[in-house]
Amino acid sequence: MDIDAALVRRLVARQFPRWAHLPVRPVAYGGWDNRTFHLGADMSVRLPSAAGYALQVVKERRWLPILAPHLPLPVPTPLAAGVPDEDYPWPWSVHRWIDGDTAAVGHVGDLTAFAGTLAGFLTALRTVDATGGPGAGPHSAGRGGPLSTYADDTRRAADALGDRIPTDRVLRIWDAALDARWTGAPVWFHGDVAPGNLLVRDGRLAAVIDFGCCGVGDPACDTVIAWTFLDRPARAAFRAALDVDDATWARGRGWALWKALITYDDPAPVTRALARRSLDALLGEGAAGRAGSA
Repeated sequence: MDIDAALVRRLVARQFPRWAHLPVRPVAYGGWDNRTFHLGADMSVRLPSAAGYALQVVKERRWLPILAPHLPLPVPTPLAAGVPDEDYPWPWSVHRWIDGDTAAVGHVGDLTAFAGTLAGFLTALRTVDATGGPGAGPHSAGRGGPLSTYADDTRRAADALGDRIPTDRVLRIWDAALDARWTGAPVWFHGDVAPGNLLVRDGRLAAVIDFGCCGVGDPACDTVIAWTFLDRPARAAFRAALDVDDATWARGRGWALWKALITYDDPAPVTRALARRSLDALLGEGAAGRAGSA
């Protein structure tokens, strides 16, 4: 739906009149699953953009305060719970604002050091007690669950691209990912470790945001950034610091491959370019990661 600053002002004024005087403006990177706005200098408003994403709101409110004390970097702090009303049909949240730029090559100083810091954060996340945490499902867009959830999508996308991609090599990577089954105990995963959800200050990773796809399950989905953002040396450092086995790495490659194929012809130039860079990185590594199990 059309979510703009005027709508946010009305929602805040009706539900949180103590903040009605504060200015509202869109953030530079508003996201896809949710739309985010500045509220004054110290807060943000986060609103699901469609019904399917509304499931994430209550989950973030429930679990972020529990996860935060165990993590080495700041994560969003829920401050207030908005409810559906006449202008907006889903729950929404007010969070404390975290300052920083979204991760991009021009914002990150040392990409290898950045990769090591991110691996440390994800390692800490995985060690948090997962008892009672939300298992993979629609709220996580399948992240944390079996990669086979997207098998049909992946093969349809590969078939549609035809000879524009090296189909045999692509499907070898995909088959290796499916073969590398996960049998471990469920652990916490973020679910959307992407540059837009990683904030940097002074060239260093400073915070991790947007836990809408988080849950407990298979953490392989959190390795996707190795191919979507990191270069080869940073990728190697990330894997070493994260200490994942061949099977987890292979499944992560599968998650990255699925996303690259389904967005290969995305109408948004930035998304399209990212998909093609990711596929190049995956193909550059071949079909490694077939052996072993987690």
